[in-house]
Amino acid sequence: MVEATGNTAVERLRCARGFVFDMDGVLYRGDAQLPGVVDLINALEIRGIPYMLATNNSMSTPASYVRKLAKMGIETKPESILTSATATRVYVNDNLPAGSKIFVIGMPPLSEQLFDDSPHVKVEVPEPDTAAVVIGLDVDFTYAKLKAGAMAIRDGARFIATNTDATLPTEEGLVPGAGSIVSALATASGQQPTIIGKPEPTTLIMSARAMNLDPADCVMIGDRLDTDILAGARAGMLTALVLTGVSTRSDIPNADVLPDLVFTDLTALLAAFTGDPV
Repeated sequence: MVEATGNTAVERLRCARGFVFDMDGVLYRGDAQLPGVVDLINALEIRGIPYMLATNNSMSTPASYVRKLAKMGIETKPESILTSATATRVYVNDNLPAGSKIFVIGMPPLSEQLFDDSPHVKVEVPEPDTAAVVIGLDVDFTYAKLKAGAMAIRDGARFIATNTDATLPTEEGLVPGAGSIVSALATASGQQPTIIGKPEPTTLIMSARAMNLDPADCVMIGDRLDTDILAGARAGMLTALVLTGVSTRSDIPNADVLPDLVFTDLTALLAAFTGDPV
């Protein structure tokens, strides 16, 4: 089933020059492929239409995502994947002087991506001149990390969040996301973070740039109204919500920004894109 909130939305979908996909809840849930993924990607490749996979997840590198997707029969390349961690690296490199000390709260892949080809220094314990505290989802989060991060921010370190997703869709249901940890640190430090991932448009604008396209020529496909759809609207992209992840049909009327299109899944989106009966 497809629903459009504008008369030209489906036409814009069919004329899109580039696609940006969220991953969790759109391409897969846990380790289970969601319907229509391979067929849609094949349709894009046959037509020579580029795509990017933009995720708020900071716990995996592009290379590990390639391996994960391959196990589900989805073939892609590392350069087609942009994580909130790699986008954060770009932001940090652009905004902090070389040699800056950074304290990281997150899983090892966050640090791997953050400090790859980086002029900055990772510190295991915040020092008086720590320049930034970068936080992502950390399944080993502790009070000690909360205390260290909060004290560093109170002492003047920048507070940078890869994303603020409150939950993460998995095969067992919704589990706490990075946003739950970011909120704890914001409460403890009395400061609000600079957010790199969705709902900010940064990763989507970077994705469009990687495809050599204007954001207005791209469509953002996501499962969350409060991150994917809001970020797509802020970036100036056509937005398509798929109901295979977090947001439900009943959430739509109360959304800050309405999606341009709503699909039950990627199979329905593919049918609308190719002009086949939905």
